Order: sequence, then structure tokens, then C-alpha cells
Amino acid sequence: MWTKELFGVEKPIIALVHLRALPGDPYYGNDLEAVVSQARADIHALQEGGVDGLLIADEFSMPYQTKADYVTVAAIAYIVGRLKQEIKVPYGVNVVMNPLASLDLAAATGAYFIRSAFTGAYMGEYGVSVTDAANVVRRKKALGLDHLKMLYKVNPESDVYLVERDIKTIAKSILFGYAPDALCVSGASAGSETKTDLISEVKSVAGGVPVFCNTGFNAKTAREKLDASDGACVGTAFKTDGKFENNVDPARVEEIMNIVKAYRSAM
Repeated sequence: MWTKELFGVEKPIIALVHLRALPGDPYYGNDLEAVVSQARADIHALQEGGVDGLLIADEFSMPYQTKADYVTVAAIAYIVGRLKQEIKVPYGVNVVMNPLASLDLAAATGAYFIRSAFTGAYMGEYGVSVTDAANVVRRKKALGLDHLKMLYKVNPESDVYLVERDIKTIAKSILFGYAPDALCVSGASAGSETKTDLISEVKSVAGGVPVFCNTGFNAKTAREKLDASDGACVGTAFKTDGKFENNVDPARVEEIMNIVKAYRSAM
């Protein structure tokens, strides 16, 4: 799998770097240097704890916009530019709920991958969201980003499809029409456990395409999720007390990554 080539390990763990509120966000603290400083601290804690990759995202830009402001994308690019020389593992970027902006951000920052809900029509607290993957993949081609990996959310957290659909049917449709580089299977919200049977269902039709556990991976669930998947995206579990709003806890990173490394050594 390409994941082994990029991350250098089987079943990689991609750690989320949750950027604090940015300029233009309602909860922005009017101090961009403080946002940079916190991102730097989290990145170093995650890398020193042994994670295999990083995904830098504007997770605290709440409430999320279905069309991100220019200042949001510019702020993320600025932060990545400030910290790029300190990043020692493959990294991706994400503008939450904005696949096209994520792609453009990747082009500007040299990111290796992006993750988003590229396909589907959803309903949630943010209203109705209709994606346009065809536009995204065409722009990827136009920008010459053949190296960029796209991690497709099969079932985005917090939102639901406008019409109930079987997850295997969704996965098959994405695989047929969009040639995804990976599929991500989620729980009900950030940090919520992804049901193992859902991961297994997607894995059963994915062929050689990697399937990631997208939420709810932690010290207690690690082995079970790794058995079913090809890796995981981990955010909340690495934070103090396992709470979304907190900063990264180096001890929790080390604990989880020690479990992952022990699992790999027994493969």
C-alpha cells in the first residue's frame, strides 16, 4: 500500500493538529502568535511521542463555514509556513467542510495528503451540504498535484446522508467513480468510537485501497481497530483527559503509540 511507502510503517497513525480559532472566527483571541505557539507545542509532542503523520486542521473554527473565508485559508497557510521546518513526518492539511480550499491549501503548503467529505449530500447543524468531487479532482489535475493523496470520508462525523444509504454501497460508489487513495470510516462525532463492524464492511469491498478508522481510536480500542483497519486518524485521544477542547498530552501520545508499536511488532 502507498501508506507504507509514505509513512514507512504498516497501519500508520495520523495525528490531528487542531488549530485554535483563527482570524475571522467568532472565538479568535486576537493573537495569531498564540495559535502558532500552541500548534508548535502540539506538533512537537505528537512527533516526540512517535506518531507517523500529522493532519493540520482548523478544528476550532466553529461554527464551521460551508465556504471558508479567504482569511481562514490564509491563516492556516501562514501557520504551516511558520512551522514547516519543524515538521519531521508526512503531513496533510484540512479546511473543515471545504474540500476545494483544502486542495488549494495543500498546493500552497506542500502537503502530502488531504482528508475531507469529497462526495455525498449531507444534513446537520450547519444545514445541507452538497459536495462536488468532480470539481475537486479536476482542480487537482490542473494544479499538477498527482502526488497528493486524497482520504475520502465515507460517513462524515456529525452529519448524516439526506437519504439513508448502506455504507458498503457508499464505499463501492466512491471506489468506482472517484479512485480514492483511502477511505475513512467515522463515528457520530469527533472522538466518538467508530463501530468496528462498519470498518470491516468498508474493508470488505475496498480491495487494495487503505481503510482508516477516522474517530474514536484510543488506548482501549487500538488493537481492535487496527485488526479491522489499515490505520487511524487520531485527535481527541491524544489530548489531556481525552477531551476535544484540551491540548495534546505527551503521556497519552506515548501510551497509545506504544500500544500501536507493540501491535505492529507482533504482525
